[in-house]
Amino acid sequence: MAPANEGMAETTDFLAGVIEGFYGKPWTHEERAEVFGWMADWGLNTYFYAPKDDLKHRALWREPYSDAEIEKLAQTIAACQKRNLRFIYGLSPGLDIRYDDPAELEHLHKRFEQLIALGCRDFGLLFDDIPNRPASSEAGHQPSLAAAQCQMANALFKWTLARSRNARFLVCPTPYCSRMAARDVGGKNYLPTMGRELLPEIDVFWTGPEIISREITPAHVQELHQVLRRKPVIWDNLHANDYDGRRFYCGPYAGRPPELREAVGGILSNPNNEFPLNFVPLRTLAQFIRSDGNWDARQAYLSAMREWFPRFATLGPPVSFEDFILFGDCHYLPHEEGPEAEALFQLARGSVASIGDTARATPTPRSAGLRPGTNLETETSRVGDRRSGPEFARRAARLHELCARMAELRDRPLFYALSRRAWELREELDLLMNYVASKSSTCAAPAPFVSDSHLPGTYRGGMVARLQRLLVQQPDGSFTS
Repeated sequence: MAPANEGMAETTDFLAGVIEGFYGKPWTHEERAEVFGWMADWGLNTYFYAPKDDLKHRALWREPYSDAEIEKLAQTIAACQKRNLRFIYGLSPGLDIRYDDPAELEHLHKRFEQLIALGCRDFGLLFDDIPNRPASSEAGHQPSLAAAQCQMANALFKWTLARSRNARFLVCPTPYCSRMAARDVGGKNYLPTMGRELLPEIDVFWTGPEIISREITPAHVQELHQVLRRKPVIWDNLHANDYDGRRFYCGPYAGRPPELREAVGGILSNPNNEFPLNFVPLRTLAQFIRSDGNWDARQAYLSAMREWFPRFATLGPPVSFEDFILFGDCHYLPHEEGPEAEALFQLARGSVASIGDTARATPTPRSAGLRPGTNLETETSRVGDRRSGPEFARRAARLHELCARMAELRDRPLFYALSRRAWELREELDLLMNYVASKSSTCAAPAPFVSDSHLPGTYRGGMVARLQRLLVQQPDGSFTS
């Protein structure tokens, strides 16, 4: 098969784009083709192929691709390069590779040969989420994990460079964030060893202070630069949701100032598993990459949501953009809700807190309007709690209705990606609205609230839910029983 990248436009050295690098079902060829269209239209330039649950990417990395698998990969590479995008193939052999066995390097050569024959020119070797020490084929002294990985990566890079001139080559270290490095994941002095022994032409991935980093600052990256002796490439998990299947994130690319672009060799987003939910995350990433230095993440989000909004056409009357933003804000970013969702939560909390407290609901005949032992701030908060009920009911009813309307979306793949999350949100709203309505009743002694739709063992039931109730995570990250 002839190389698929003949005639490709020269791409910039700064890598900006998408990593398909999550755990879970890989995207389809059609979904990848669509994301390639988005990327080309928006000014992104790189797609990195590394789906963890492609068996031959990770678990069965030694086995060659079959003819049928090769044909699918060829289609993906051709579709990517037709858009003048850089296709990078990633391989993750670290679960069981024997670094001191020459036969293992031959397995890597054979895999890369298959990809080079399809027109792939750029590669990655990933050592993330693997055992902390190298496997050995022979007894005796073994180098550190970092040294063993560097030796193998250097040899494979040289081999690749001889067959693919100017190849871009990337490595993901075993400790790929600051928390891991601080815990000596991969062994002591892992990052300094990699900085010293890895060939300087090889790029290194980094996710920031955390696996899912709320912020990544230039100062943080510049400190890492001194250790790695090169600018890292950001593998950004800000919108990844493979670690929590109940959530997804359609908020903006945020927590990274524009100055970060000068401190790194690239920014690649590893986003939601469900392809249709990635429009806003990738659209705002592209806007961030191309911004002139003034970056307003919220305004970028609102702009991208307006572009995404036509995909939410329904069989019935159109949903309002205001309600659409409220729904999006409920699925914003890992560390925060959007402002409309946060306002709804505070109204819900105020409504629940005010129920059953007659002291809060009854003004006192004191001249200052306050009860003994209270202050103005406390009393104002309590009045706010009482007044939050009607506003909560109004907003919650809007969102409840929008969640129900999701079943009418004309874009069925989008609905299937959203349906379980929209249903869960609707169920929680339904329970809260009925609880508040019941407890706000004028009855002198209202009966205990019971929902016919939320029965013990069926609602929030199952083994996972039972296990989750055994430990409570505190705001500082610690757990208590």
